[in-house]
Amino acid sequence: MASTARPGPARERTHAVVIGAGVAGLAVARVLTDACERVTVIDRDTLPTAPAPRRGVPQGRQLHTLLARGALALDELFPGFTDELVAAGASRADTQGDAHWYLDGHRAYRAPSGLISYGASRPLVEQLLRARVAALAGVGIRDSTEVLGLAAAPDRTRITGVRVRPRSGGASGDAGEETLGADLVVDASGRGSRALTWLEELGHPLPARTRVRADVVYVTRRFRREPHHLGGLMGVAVVGFPGMPRGGALLAEEDGRFAVVLVGQFGEEPPTDDEGMLAYAESLPGPDIAELLRTAEPLDRPVKMRYPASVRHHYEKLGRHLGGFLVAGDALCSFNPAYGQGMTAAAQQAILLRKLLAEGTDDLPRRFFRAAARAVDTPWLLAAGGDLRFPEVEGRRGPADGLLDRYLTRYRAAASADPVLARTFLAVAHMMEPPARLMSPGHVLRVLRAARKAGGPGTGRPRTPAAS
Repeated sequence: MASTARPGPARERTHAVVIGAGVAGLAVARVLTDACERVTVIDRDTLPTAPAPRRGVPQGRQLHTLLARGALALDELFPGFTDELVAAGASRADTQGDAHWYLDGHRAYRAPSGLISYGASRPLVEQLLRARVAALAGVGIRDSTEVLGLAAAPDRTRITGVRVRPRSGGASGDAGEETLGADLVVDASGRGSRALTWLEELGHPLPARTRVRADVVYVTRRFRREPHHLGGLMGVAVVGFPGMPRGGALLAEEDGRFAVVLVGQFGEEPPTDDEGMLAYAESLPGPDIAELLRTAEPLDRPVKMRYPASVRHHYEKLGRHLGGFLVAGDALCSFNPAYGQGMTAAAQQAILLRKLLAEGTDDLPRRFFRAAARAVDTPWLLAAGGDLRFPEVEGRRGPADGLLDRYLTRYRAAASADPVLARTFLAVAHMMEPPARLMSPGHVLRVLRAARKAGGPGTGRPRTPAAS
């Protein structure tokens, strides 16, 4: 196993507690080992010893992809991680060259891009990260343990630890409540975070919240992967659009299988029976997903999940912060899962925290939340902005938004005829390029030229190096 040791700041804090042993919590724990003598990771679940779904991560059964930016971030935090992921069976793919992308019904031009992403189940990603973190000096992982609340100094301006209790029947036994002293507590417990309740109990102000209705229902099922499937491609993505609030994706992952997800919004709900799933897939632009459902052997039962809204908590706008308390990952901002940004955003926040800790620990909550807000801006813009394309979604739309939407609609069509436009679109989606890159003068000119060559929705003019 590759060493994760790296130079870091002097250890000014003796003990840090991370709530949540998911991707966000494990990434944060890795960073804190540079600044703290001890790090304790706490999770409600009894953590599995092999990759397996768990109750605390209900989305763990659904299709997951590690975006190009997320792969770089996790390799920065855990050198060699993506090599280890591939060795465990995950797929490594050129995002544009090894997959079909249907944007507004147009199939994007397929060509090598150098944008490398990975297909792996969420349990596999967590298992490998958890093993890395558990091997670090000074780290302890306590599973089957519930966090009851925060312990604070008498003036309630700073935390002093967390109150915990072993869950009945868990590996930690049946001992009663105890307080773990800590200099720093990071809540990375996901969408079920109780941070707002804890702050309210201590009399601290609560952050404003932005909520964008997503109204997503998605169903994932896994199938045996054969060499003839997809002509050897690694994946397919069909992105829903106004007038077609349906989508889907399939992706090669470990154990020689494909994960297939069908997605619906605003009343469109994928079924879970064989005939219904096939009929739903046949209604999508492009034949790929339906063809796989017809020919591949299913390996499990379909699993359905609902996601009502993307939610962002604006801690950066608070005038007063609780000393020693941070919030990260989905507990800070959760995105429509159709965009696949969660793991990437979490890893980026951990890298940001490492940079801030290296600069010192004074006023850390204010500094972290302000910097994290800037880091979250791009994925939030992509997810919330994508959902606001749908007229069913409530939200503020300025006069320029209509013009921008019309341009991006033409852009998606043009990306079927121009490999550069297709690459830039995917680079933005994978957070490797800023969204403004889509509107650069050179790209505007390409859109005007290529849009005339693009086929109608659903055809995508199958232009690739092998078939033009």
